[in-house]
Amino acid sequence: MNQRNQTNKIIQEPIILASKSPRRKELLEQAGLTLEILAADIDEESIELSAPVDYVKALSRIKADNIAKSRPDHWVIGADTIVVVDDVILGKPKSREEAVHMLNSLNNRDHCVFTGFTICCHKRQESITKSIETNVFFKQLSLGEIQWYTATDEPYDKAGGYGIQGIGAFLVRKINGSYSNVVGLPICEVMETLSSLDIIQF
Repeated sequence: MNQRNQTNKIIQEPIILASKSPRRKELLEQAGLTLEILAADIDEESIELSAPVDYVKALSRIKADNIAKSRPDHWVIGADTIVVVDDVILGKPKSREEAVHMLNSLNNRDHCVFTGFTICCHKRQESITKSIETNVFFKQLSLGEIQWYTATDEPYDKAGGYGIQGIGAFLVRKINGSYSNVVGLPICEVMETLSSLDIIQF
C-alpha cells in the first residue's frame, strides 16, 4: 500500500499558495499537491473596481506578484473570488444586516461567481492569468431561513455571504459550471495550467 501511494504521488516543483483561504488550500491538497502557504499582504479595497473578469484577474496577479517578489525561485498561485448580481460585486459581509441584504439580493434567482487565478515564477519570467465563471441558482428562501443562516458564523468570511461547501449548500438549487470555482478555486483549470507549464507531472 505504501509503495502504491509513493508511485501515485504527483511530481511537482515548489509551489506557494498566496492565500490564507482554508478552502483553496484544501482543494489543492485534495488534488495531491504539497503547498507552502504565504498569504499576500495587499489592500484589496485600494484596487479600482472594473468589469468582474478584469477585477478578479487583476487581484490574482497582484496577490501572486506580492509573494513572488520575495520568493522568485518558487511558483506562486494567487486567486480571488467574487459574487456578482445585477452588475454589483458582493464582497464579504461585515455585519449580520449586510449578510441579510446580500442573501435577499440573491434570493430565488441566479448570480455569477468569478474566480481569477494567476500562476507565476519571477525567476522563470512566466506568468499565466485566467478567470472562470459559474452560474449559481438560489432557491426561494424564507425570512426564517435567511435569519437562521446569518446567525451562524459561516457567511462572514465568504464573498456573497454564503458557503456552498458548508451549511449554505441548502441555499443552492443548481449550478452551471465549476463547483470548486464557487468554493474558491477552479481546481480542474488550475491543475491543467500547472501541468501545461510542467510544474507538476502525473
